[in-house]
Amino acid sequence: MSTVEHATHATGGMSKTRKLVLGIAFVYLAGLVAFAIGFGIHGHKNEQFKVIDSFHLESWFKIAGPIQFDKGVLYLLLATGITLAIMLIVARHMQKRPGRLQVAVEAGYELMSKVTRENMSDKLSKRWFPVIFTLFVFILVSNLIGYIPLPVDSENTFKVFGASIPSFQIYAAVTNVAVPLVLALGVFVAYNIEGVRTHGPIGYLKSLIPAGVGGPMLILIFPLEILSNFILRPLSLTIRLWANLLAGHLLIDFMAGNLAVLLGLQLLGWLTLPIGVVIFLFEAVLIAGLQAFIFAILTAIYIGGATAASH
Repeated sequence: MSTVEHATHATGGMSKTRKLVLGIAFVYLAGLVAFAIGFGIHGHKNEQFKVIDSFHLESWFKIAGPIQFDKGVLYLLLATGITLAIMLIVARHMQKRPGRLQVAVEAGYELMSKVTRENMSDKLSKRWFPVIFTLFVFILVSNLIGYIPLPVDSENTFKVFGASIPSFQIYAAVTNVAVPLVLALGVFVAYNIEGVRTHGPIGYLKSLIPAGVGGPMLILIFPLEILSNFILRPLSLTIRLWANLLAGHLLIDFMAGNLAVLLGLQLLGWLTLPIGVVIFLFEAVLIAGLQAFIFAILTAIYIGGATAASH
């Protein structure tokens, strides 16, 4: 290597990562300048635009009587179909040297198997593991496809060769509160049935009372336990899943352009776009899986707790 080449290599060399970062920063700054020049830096409040409007379920067509088909139903069918497809493909093509899909499914299988074994008896684990594992996979798939932009926003359309095409949108079935509510009610029925089956109706109610509580304290504690078991648990399961996913989607939409539309300032859309990307990655990589895991492990805890020995 010549002296000049050596000096260039020592002082002027730049890694690909650094070049990529500098390139993105340059494009971002150039975009800010271009938006400022092209659209100005003054906006106006958009009184007609509502951020939550894109989450309304507009009926596309009716199937039979009051049953209607909308994007919520579409995403439910997608999540169900993808869940079934993943399970069938892996089950029918098991390999000693597994591919990525099989590794992912086996990891989820082992995780849910551990969750059920640690929270209930072996007999109950064998009975309820398929349900808990299915809940985990279904919610995970439903959450993940919710971060894939699809043309489902039929309230806002664009023209392609004269045809009105629904705008692209990220949407998850669980952002409609009815879906997590139905799942939570299923869990509610399951753990209460198991509790009554194990202890009997009266014994199950007695098992809700914490150890060491008696006398006048029962007047205060017993109603709280009833409230917790029969109302707060299903509500917390519902709200935790629904609110986390809805809030995440709203934040992504807000930072990726809705704030700019709301304030009528195009420059703001470009300015907040990196924040939207960071929130998108955080939600898709962490929150989607975390919420599926929390719902599944709470299901196992509730069923195991309902069948535990009486205090």
